[in-house]
Formats: sequence, structure tokens, C-alpha cells
Amino acid sequence: VADQKRRMPVNCAGNAARVAHRDFVDGAVAEVFASLPHAELVDRLTEAQTAFGSVNGVHELIEHPQLRTRPMSVQGHRVEIPAAPWGVEWTSDTYAPAPALDAHGAAIGLDDERRLAVIEQLDAAVARVAGTGFRRTPLTRADRLSDVLGFAPGGGIWVKDETRNVGGSHKARHLFTEMVQLLMSEAAGTSRWGGGARPRLAIASCGNAAIAASTIAAAVGWPIDVFVPPSASQTVLDVLGSLRASVTVCPRRETDPAGDPCVIRFREAVAAGSVPFGVQGTENAWCRDGGRTLGWEISDEMGHRADRIFVQVGGGAFAACVGASLRNSGVHPMLHAVQAEGCAPLERAWRRALATGGVDNVGARWSECMWPWEEEPRSLADGILDDETYDWIGVVDAMAHTGGSPVVAGEEHIVEAHRLAHAHTGIDVSPTGSAGLAGVLAIRDRIADAERVVVVFSGVRR
Repeated sequence: VADQKRRMPVNCAGNAARVAHRDFVDGAVAEVFASLPHAELVDRLTEAQTAFGSVNGVHELIEHPQLRTRPMSVQGHRVEIPAAPWGVEWTSDTYAPAPALDAHGAAIGLDDERRLAVIEQLDAAVARVAGTGFRRTPLTRADRLSDVLGFAPGGGIWVKDETRNVGGSHKARHLFTEMVQLLMSEAAGTSRWGGGARPRLAIASCGNAAIAASTIAAAVGWPIDVFVPPSASQTVLDVLGSLRASVTVCPRRETDPAGDPCVIRFREAVAAGSVPFGVQGTENAWCRDGGRTLGWEISDEMGHRADRIFVQVGGGAFAACVGASLRNSGVHPMLHAVQAEGCAPLERAWRRALATGGVDNVGARWSECMWPWEEEPRSLADGILDDETYDWIGVVDAMAHTGGSPVVAGEEHIVEAHRLAHAHTGIDVSPTGSAGLAGVLAIRDRIADAERVVVVFSGVRR
């Protein structure tokens, strides 16, 4: 780079100066590197004692002296697989054999064709009830909204619209895979009720999750009990009635412990034999599989181009699933979990975790960090007023892994986000469904104009 130094229009002596003129420095280095063969570059960097690494092709990787392998049997063939970079006394010299294609399905008597048929038949049954089956939902840049919020042309707000999904929200994604598991177990003869009467399904919800669960239950004729608060809207109750769900209104009893009375009654029903059919991963882990599809769709369309994603959080499964699926896809936008100031147990747990040893291994400090919100939860975004964030550990892990953080949106932000969504996107979203955008408004001054921000509008206005 000696010749380049003589032609430098700016002073680049010292690291601070080079960072300040990064575009010039990167261009000068790239120009020199492009003019030299690889071997000469390696010699020069080695002589200058400058840390560097070469991008290796497959052949160079195979020939690399630090590569160790262990054999694995794959369909009767011995294949050398890269070994872990560490070893312990009990490490085997070989990997366990790779399972044959569809080995697990065959073991329970359901081959791939039969399992696919169960899924397709369920989707068709749901479509007959809901008017639509499960489809990839659109993710587009909201140009007018981005302009109003002052973003640069290269940045802005990308909105994933879940309001046209089954039941009008993302909730049915979670519940579909729960029902798939139940139907698969029946088809394989492994359900706990055998050939007898199906146990009732049960869910605690005040809106979208209840409608999604009742829609899927109606599609297969499975009886369901829905536990709702006294504040549940008549519109929601009418929809549940049309889907033939059995609704129980749950006022607080004097003998109830702290927590949501609907969840208390729901857990009593499960203890009596009902199947948990909700969107809390702590109650039914199968809900997480369906929820991850949303994050996979985002990563498939946005790739590494998203800088932040804001997800509204009530019980937390939504954000936990999105965080996990983005991480599995190898993309890491900062995840912000958004709660209303009228009920923010997750943000409180985050602060408690930081104060009691950090966010790693926080599950061991559950009682120190997460407990039900003591005050009566209130917000226009009434669908995220869960007094406890049940899947909070997955959300905390996702935020910590991506450098994100919880955001508490003031009620003025909740109201303004809903107004902006309707004024500038044409999506008929509910205040709960636009609460992720409220998180953007709450910390807009910390977001660069060129950043690409994703929000999910989930929950149609009823």
C-alpha cells in the first residue's frame, strides 16, 4: 500500500483516522489486493506480521493440516465427517450411523406419503372452515410509512402481513403443528386415548389465539374449551360461538393465586385430562414448530439485509419462535421484544436478569426474574397483556444473541402506531397487531435512517 500512501488525500495515520476515513482505506486496500496474486499477498502480510486469513475452497479445506475427521456410516458407505475441534476421554472414534431416509416414520408405521396426506387433508379441512388454508404471507417495504418516519430510500420499514392468515393472525401457525401431532399420533395408534373418545382441547385466550384454535378444532370436529377473561369482546365471543367452541368466562376468585385466572382454569382442565391446545411453549412445545415458519419466511426473503426486527410480546412464543428460526437460518438482525407499559413483565425480567448475573442460564433464576404482573394490565393493545411472559427464556436468549433488547412502548406509541398503520399501509390491523411498530416509534431516535427494520402486523381488526 506504499504507493497508495503517497497519493492519500487525507491523513490516515493511526487507527482512529483510518476508521474515520474507512471508505477511502477500504478502497485503497482493495485496489492493491486486486493487483497481486494470492501467494505474494500471503508473503507480504506474513512479513508485515499482519493477521489475515485466506478464503479456502473445498480442496484447500480437505488438505488443511488442522482438519480432523471421524468416520460415519451413511447407507452402508463409510464417509469421513469433520470432527469437533475438541475431544474428551469418552469421545468415540466414529460417529453414530446416519439414519436411513424416513427411518423414524417407518418405525411408527407412517411413511412419508401417509404423513404428507395427514398434513394436506388438515390444511384442506381448515380452508373449508376459514376460507383459506396456510400460505406464505407477504413481506414488503411500506414506502409511505417509511417516508413518514424519516427513513432513507435504502432503509425503511418492511411489514409482514399476517392479517390474512388463517384466523386473521399468526396464531394458527402455532396451533396447526399441534393438531398435526395429534392426528399423526392417532394415525400411528400411539395416542393416549387409543381408539376411544377424544379428550377435549383447552386454551386460555381473549382473542386471536382462541379464534385460531377454535377454527382448527372445528375443521376436524374436535371439542374445545376456551377460557376467556370477563373483558373479552362480544365480537370475539360471537366468532367463537359460530365455531361451536365451549366458552368459560373466568373472573378472579378469592382463592386464586397470582396470575391470569384464565390460565389457572385452563391448567385445571389439563390436569383433569384435556389436551393443552394453546400458543405457550411451556404448555405444549409442539406450538414452536409452526411458529418458526414465520421467521423462516422472513429470512428467506430478507436474508442478511434486515438490521432489526420488532415483535410484539404477550406470552412470548411468537418472539421466541422468530428468534430461533432466524438463528437457525444464520441471520441475526437485532430482535426487540415489544410490550406495553401497562404490562411489561418481560422487560422487568430482563432488568432482573442483568442485575442477578446476566442473561445467560437465566432459567435457573426463574423465580428471581419472572413473576406475574401485579397491577391490572391495561392497554389498547389488549392482546399482549399476558401478565406473565411464559416463553420468556427463548425471547431473552434471542435478544441476547442478536444484541437486541426489550422495548416498552408508551400508550401514546401504541395509539400512534395503529393510526400510522391504517393511514399508510392499507392493512386492517388491530392495535395489538401493530404493537411492534409502536416499539419502533419508542426508540426511533436510536435507529439509523438507513437501517432495514421488519415488523409483523398480526391480528386483523375486529
